[in-house]
Amino acid sequence: MDATAKPLRIPPQMAVYAEEHRVFDLIQKMVQKLLVDRPEDPIQYLLDHLRTDNDDVPKIFVLGPPASGKHTMAKLLCKRLNATHLTPENLLSNDVSVLVEEALSYTDKGQEIPDTLWARVIQERLSKVDCVKRGWVLEGFPQTREQGLLLQINGSSPDHVVVLDAPDIVLIERNMGKRTDPTTGEVYHTTFDWPDDSEVQRNLVVPEGISEEETGQRLLQYHRNIPGILQMFSKVLKKINADQPCMDVFSQVSCGQVLKEVVADQTKVGQLIEPYIENAQQVPDNLVLRILADRLSRLECATRGWVLHGFPRDVEQAGMLNDAGFVPNRVFFLDIPDDVAIERLSLRMTDPVSGERYHSLYKPAPRVEVYKRLQRNPADSEKKVQERLDMYHANAEDLEEFYQDVFHVNADQDPYTVFEFIESCIVKPLPKSVPEGLPSP
Repeated sequence: MDATAKPLRIPPQMAVYAEEHRVFDLIQKMVQKLLVDRPEDPIQYLLDHLRTDNDDVPKIFVLGPPASGKHTMAKLLCKRLNATHLTPENLLSNDVSVLVEEALSYTDKGQEIPDTLWARVIQERLSKVDCVKRGWVLEGFPQTREQGLLLQINGSSPDHVVVLDAPDIVLIERNMGKRTDPTTGEVYHTTFDWPDDSEVQRNLVVPEGISEEETGQRLLQYHRNIPGILQMFSKVLKKINADQPCMDVFSQVSCGQVLKEVVADQTKVGQLIEPYIENAQQVPDNLVLRILADRLSRLECATRGWVLHGFPRDVEQAGMLNDAGFVPNRVFFLDIPDDVAIERLSLRMTDPVSGERYHSLYKPAPRVEVYKRLQRNPADSEKKVQERLDMYHANAEDLEEFYQDVFHVNADQDPYTVFEFIESCIVKPLPKSVPEGLPSP
């Protein structure tokens, strides 16, 4: 590809139509199914696929080392998404399946189940009505790249792969506190998840294989295999730090960042807005919209979507954005009290040497010499922040009325909780559009 060529532009009207009718997702899933199943009659196969209407159901792998919280995460996902929870253990509980009987014949002899047989067992289970209609969350599998490849070949590919991660020393400590209920198979923990029911407490037993030495061996095996799995599913992967309330953040397009990129590229528009950026003045709306229209109409935004923050700031800008064909399908308002906003901004500082950001309350400098060289942005003074808050409040109500179906988020809580709420609103599909003249479902 010619690196000097101009990026491909997609008319915004096409992107809006594709978003409303999920055209890109639909094409991707149909092509994927065709290449995997290779039917003799592809047209009839695609018609049958469209009739099942199950492209929106979740298909998720939850992976991670021992004691990283896979089971808890998978249960939470299934509860929220109303999906079927699958584990290597419950996959082998189907006593009417010939494939399961064959797999159990290996475990009865103390032998490992062949990867090809595992893939067939999983493929059979995913074809059942509950998985087809409600979707599924598969916990703890695949464990190797080879297993992942076999699942792909059989058409059992996920739309999302969640990988939990934490330091080995933390995982070993967690694992040694595990307890299981032999009646239900539920897993508990002496510190983090102890049952309230005294009868359940009395029934709990120490599971096999959780000693420090045994956990260490399993961790070594996991670390050998996980790189190949991460590489295989890199495009649908979300890695989560399971030792802290910290998650990967969605890719986003920041209006301010886009403006700075245009200046750096020294385009004609960039030269026009450069004086405004250098003098910390507001760039005129027509120039901002011109730049955003160029950026949001590129192929990656049209096919992958976009997240825009910091714009629009008033109804006039929102109207210009809509008139240009860039209509958001979700609008979030992050709500916090003014005093919290002032505290967050006015007490933050930057280390000019490392570029690291610190905060007097939440993240103080680690050493005296670092603290002495910290610098504060003049725009973060209490007076300046209050002026920006006043401007926001003056326009927020009109913006909310303009966009109507907005989501309000309580942002005065930890980032993990805020992220979870926003994510739950994003992963839930939008209502399918109904042609004019037809009643809503």
